[in-house]
Amino acid sequence: MATAKLLLVEDDPSLSELLRFRFESEGYNVRVTPDGDEALILASEDVPDLVILDWMIEGTSGIEVCRRLRRDKQTAHVPIIMLTAREEEDDRVRGLETGADDYLTKPFSPRELIARVAAVMRRIRPALAGEVLEVGDFLLDTVAHKVSRGGEELQLGPTEYRLLQFFMESPGRVFSRGQLLDGVWGTGSDIELRTVDVHIRRLRKAIMESGKRDPIRTVRSAGYAFEPN
Repeated sequence: MATAKLLLVEDDPSLSELLRFRFESEGYNVRVTPDGDEALILASEDVPDLVILDWMIEGTSGIEVCRRLRRDKQTAHVPIIMLTAREEEDDRVRGLETGADDYLTKPFSPRELIARVAAVMRRIRPALAGEVLEVGDFLLDTVAHKVSRGGEELQLGPTEYRLLQFFMESPGRVFSRGQLLDGVWGTGSDIELRTVDVHIRRLRKAIMESGKRDPIRTVRSAGYAFEPN
């Protein structure tokens, strides 16, 4: 199993050193920067498995770093936990709407942050192995490019395979059509948004051959989520 790679973006030296020490003690590979611009460079050079991102940092702001990471195909589905001193509900909502997966307000317990990171890593751990994703009764072998549900192999087209893999790397998360388009087809794609709906229907048909419940939830005015359980 590969060591999980964390990118910690925090401009408080004492806090960043404490968190680096605590996470490295837990077995994580940690890179630290206080600067938003450098964070974007580090993320593009070696895509992390998770980003811990302070809102108020040097250079490009944390909220803008989050936005750019979500727009980049390489980092679009990397989990992001935001740290901030802001307590207003509108600020929390803004961070989550920009693409953050979780939100922790300062001051916080390092133990709580470690627990939240561990929970996310348990969810995406199969992807880190680079071989098999297992979510619910779905198995996706990224090496053999095979998918099965409940032990029954499924026949998927190339696009439906990529779409399912994208969903399985972030189960339960709601993706807009634009996010799915960027993550599966690429940010430079000129494909229309309605094309996403066409491939969602094809994917549903392929994975429902076994007669089991539909694991793809349509969220009105928002997008789609993969929830097999």
